[in-house]
Amino acid sequence: METIKVPLLEYGFAKSVPPGQAESGDLHFVRCTQEGILIAAVDGLGHGAEAASVANAALSVIRESLNEPVISLIERCHEKLRGTRGVVLSLAFIDPKQGMMTWIGIGNVQGVLVRARASQGTAQETLLLRGGVVGAQLPALQATVLPIARGDTLYFATDGVRGEFAGNLPTMENPQRAAERILDRFHNGIDDGLVLVARFTGIGL
Repeated sequence: METIKVPLLEYGFAKSVPPGQAESGDLHFVRCTQEGILIAAVDGLGHGAEAASVANAALSVIRESLNEPVISLIERCHEKLRGTRGVVLSLAFIDPKQGMMTWIGIGNVQGVLVRARASQGTAQETLLLRGGVVGAQLPALQATVLPIARGDTLYFATDGVRGEFAGNLPTMENPQRAAERILDRFHNGIDDGLVLVARFTGIGL
């Protein structure tokens, strides 16, 4: 699979399902609009078709509300998914004009931002995850805003991927190859796994 290019972004993804399952409940979403770039990784609780169904329901809400702030998107998903098994998810919105990224995580979808130019500050930022389940119980919602620059790379990984993947992330690996390598090396083999790698290219600025 080739790295996908959209305005301002290059990204790749890899996913896997555990033995005996035909569908993955771990899904991703990337969309570039006039306002900026929205990136999401969603993990439907459990496995198989039911997990995939609730994850798809969350993505439907996100597609319908692209221009909403990330906190509003989570609140809309929460209302839509009440009475279901729910999802955990992480969202990021990049505002290319301001050079800022807003991100938030509910549950255990890990997020890491690797900076292309570490001399300008911290080389790696980690998403603060807040406990809860979208559709069942939300924590107090608070997003984090941080600067983003050309060449910075965002990694999202669901809980089927061991957390040590973030230990030594390169700055310039091809996003698709990075996603495949991380999944191959760190997938735990017993759960759905998704790795999404997105590099902010600044093309079109």
